[in-house]
Amino acid sequence: MKKVLIVAMSLLVLLTSSQLMAADDLSMSALKLTTNPDGSQEYSVTLQILIFMTALGFIPAAVIMMTSFTRIVVVMAILRQAFGLQQTPSNQVIIGLTLFMTIFIMTPVYNQIDEVAIQPYLAEQMTSVDAINEAKVPLRAFMLEQTRLKDLSTLAEMAGITEVDQPTDLPMTVIIPAFVISELKTAFQIGFMLFIPFLIIDLVVASVLMAMGMMMLSPMIVSLPFKLMLFVLVDGWNLVIGTIAASYGLGT
Repeated sequence: MKKVLIVAMSLLVLLTSSQLMAADDLSMSALKLTTNPDGSQEYSVTLQILIFMTALGFIPAAVIMMTSFTRIVVVMAILRQAFGLQQTPSNQVIIGLTLFMTIFIMTPVYNQIDEVAIQPYLAEQMTSVDAINEAKVPLRAFMLEQTRLKDLSTLAEMAGITEVDQPTDLPMTVIIPAFVISELKTAFQIGFMLFIPFLIIDLVVASVLMAMGMMMLSPMIVSLPFKLMLFVLVDGWNLVIGTIAASYGLGT
């Protein structure tokens, strides 16, 4: 009886070890990097899926920092502050409008990426690495078009890059922060121009109330209807959205 148990245990150990070795071989074959005859490298499908799932965590940051999202949301926030309203329009409305405006502005860039990278990759005409490199080109061109040379030179000097033939030779680690800085500056400039008319209304209303001796009445309460009336009469939302779109070269 003992011999039978020993033989059974031995067989169980052999089967378990063989299954573990097969699983290891399968996992190693699933997670591998293949070198093509032309010298390029290609990841296995399982590894591509793993990289894609990991990259999903960086998509929000990419949407905010590598598109027109930053400029639009800052302008909308300054506009709401100029009205003197804290919750109207709500954050959900501002973020939603900003997101769809970003999609509208970035559609030409996406079409280029789809043409040069996504469709060839889906048709198995290029590897995943080549597709990523090709997708960088239209996105980098968009960011460089909106980035000031001063911001690029400042970030390049901080990165230890002294000489480049052209801005496209700079790495994305330099282009992206320079692009964000330029977007913030442009957003503040647009916000300043939007803020001035509302500030003038506040000053006029405050002066009138002071002259009438109504110092206990808040000027913000009185000026708010005039701000809303002025904004509606000049078709303010159309002007704001049109100005933002025109700042990216759309509609010109």
